[in-house]
Amino acid sequence: MCNDPHSHPVPAIIDNSDLQAEHAAHARLSRRSVLSGAVAAAGAAAGAALAGQARAAVGDDLAKYAEPSEPALPPSTMALEKGRAALLVVDPQIDFLSPEGVAWGVVGESVTEHDVVANLARLFAAAKRADMPVIISPHYYYPHDHAWKFEGALEKAMHSIGMFDTPGPLSTDAIPGSGADFMPEYRDYIFDGKTIITSPHKVYGPEQNDATLQLRKLKVDQVILAGMSANLCVESHMREFLEQGFEVAVVKDATAGAKVPEGDGYHAALINFRMMANAVWTSAEAVTRMGALAAG
Repeated sequence: MCNDPHSHPVPAIIDNSDLQAEHAAHARLSRRSVLSGAVAAAGAAAGAALAGQARAAVGDDLAKYAEPSEPALPPSTMALEKGRAALLVVDPQIDFLSPEGVAWGVVGESVTEHDVVANLARLFAAAKRADMPVIISPHYYYPHDHAWKFEGALEKAMHSIGMFDTPGPLSTDAIPGSGADFMPEYRDYIFDGKTIITSPHKVYGPEQNDATLQLRKLKVDQVILAGMSANLCVESHMREFLEQGFEVAVVKDATAGAKVPEGDGYHAALINFRMMANAVWTSAEAVTRMGALAAG
C-alpha cells in the first residue's frame, strides 16, 4: 500500500515552534514567521520593529548568494553544442516543490526565494524548443527501502515523513497526486513521449540509476543540471557526472535547499557549484544559451 504523504508526522527538524516563543521572536525573528504573516498580526509598534529586523535578515541571506565582486577563480568557457547537450532535472516532485509536499517546511523558503518552480518550467520549455534531450532523475522509496539497517541524517528524516513513498517498483497507480508525483506544471513536458524518466536514485547521486547510461546512449556529454535539492541530490549528481567525464552547468536559481539549524543547504551547495562545475548559470542565461541552439 502507498502511504499518504500528507498523513505522516512531521519530524523534529521541521518543527520550528521554538522560534515562535516570545523571547525567540524578539531576539531572532524567524524568516518563515515574516513570510507567513506573523509579524503583521503583532502589535503595530513591535511589529514594525520586528519586520525591520526580518527584512534585514532576508536581505543578508540573499546578499550571501550573490556572485563575488572580485572572483578569484577563472571564468567558465563552457559553450553548448547541438547534439551534445541535455537538460537533466533531479526530483521535480511535489514533496520538494509544493506547499503540499512533506519537505516544504524546510525547503519552501528557499524554493520561493529563487522562484524555482517557475524557473524549472522555463528550462523545460527552452529545452523542448531546442529539441534537446530532457532527462528526469526521480526519487522514489519503496516499502523495502524502509527496512534499511542504517541511514544518514536526511535519509532518516525523509523516511520518517514518508517522502517519495510509492507502493513498489512495479506499481505506479498510487503515484498521481501523491508527494512522489511530478509537479503539475511539468507534466506536459515530462509526459510528451520524448522525455526520459530514469529509474530512481535512492540516496542522493545517480550511481544507483540509469541516468549516466541514458546520457551515454544519446552521445550526450554536456549536462545542464537543475532540480532538487541543491546540496544533496543536485550536488551529488554534479559530482558523479564530473567524475564520469561530463561537462556540467548547474542552473543556480533552478534549485534550492533546506534551511535548518544545522545550516543553509543552498548556500553550502552554491560554494561547491562555483568551485567544481564547468559553469554556473542563472535560468535566464541557460534559456538564452538553449535558445541559441534552437535558432541554429
